Amino acid sequence: MAASLRTKSSLASSKRSIVRSVVLAGTLWVSACTNPALREPPIDPDVARAEIAKHLPAKVGNREAWAVDIFAAFEALSIRPTTENICAVVAVSEQESTFQVNPPVPGLPAIARREIDSRAARYHIPVIAVNAALALESPTGATYRERLDKVKTEKELNDIFEDFINIVPLGGRLFGSLNPVRTAGPMQVSIAYAQQHADAKKYPYPVHNTIRNEVFTRRGGMYFGIAHLLDYPVDYDDMLFRFADFNAGHYASRNAAFQNAVSVLTKTPLALDGDLLLHGSAASEPSKTELAIRKLADQLDLSDAAIRRDLERGDQSDFADTRLYKRIFGRADTGRGRPVPRAVVPKIRLQSPKITRQLTTEWFAKRVDERYEKCLRR
Repeated sequence: MAASLRTKSSLASSKRSIVRSVVLAGTLWVSACTNPALREPPIDPDVARAEIAKHLPAKVGNREAWAVDIFAAFEALSIRPTTENICAVVAVSEQESTFQVNPPVPGLPAIARREIDSRAARYHIPVIAVNAALALESPTGATYRERLDKVKTEKELNDIFEDFINIVPLGGRLFGSLNPVRTAGPMQVSIAYAQQHADAKKYPYPVHNTIRNEVFTRRGGMYFGIAHLLDYPVDYDDMLFRFADFNAGHYASRNAAFQNAVSVLTKTPLALDGDLLLHGSAASEPSKTELAIRKLADQLDLSDAAIRRDLERGDQSDFADTRLYKRIFGRADTGRGRPVPRAVVPKIRLQSPKITRQLTTEWFAKRVDERYEKCLRR
């Protein structure tokens, strides 16, 4: 009888527990419905544009127009106009152009002529033929040589080459699609990147003629520049590495850190340039980074084919999710007894017809970072 009573009591207790669980679950469900997850507050366009204008350098003219185009790019790319993001854009624009839509380039006539002579030599076109082509009258009424002698901006140079390619018989052979103007706009963004981005994501403005021409406008130059700087996922703990990537290519800082980890493990000196594989005609050959990793193949439990397959993800965000990346860093951390860096500014010397000094990606990133910190204090 006592046992029976204890059983009934236990059953009653179990029922009460079940009821309490059901009630608690119902309460939590109602709470979730009435208190949804916190969302970021809506953006007031007027407030955001005023905030952008406030952070522009004092000497920038037409501040409202710059603020409008910068905010429009943030909106189109779904990037929050935080103070950090605003100042990152401001810092790069100030460094690259001092907020000029088409900044002048010192010595551009000489640069242009060298480009012409270089392509002429590549295609074995006699100098006399080049001179004859440049002596022709262009659509503006001036000869191509006269226009080249007076050119000051990349936009002017681009227009000359476009005319030359489309009109002069030798233009196609000299240049074809190899217009030497590779960067443009206030942020000096790569035109090739702008064209690729426009193919992947809808450009928010009407396109007048070509995407190349859009990059030479304020709205297009800022849109593609902001996209190149901020429209890709990274987990850097310092904006400095985005500035380095802007100069060296997306994920260059992450990949340089990966090369550093490989170098630590294999004791193999590697160029920390962020390029994990070779390019062009040598693309099928293993890079020094790949050869160094192959020494660890047994330890990593990865075949040469698996190593190559993961390295081919080096220009994507998910490279950090590959077995190769995780195992390299895991072993490097263990070997050092502490975490090795996950981001390193690439060691690259900058080369361009416009550059007359020995500059590096590190120099660029640090200069922009100084401007960024100054903007944050404004």
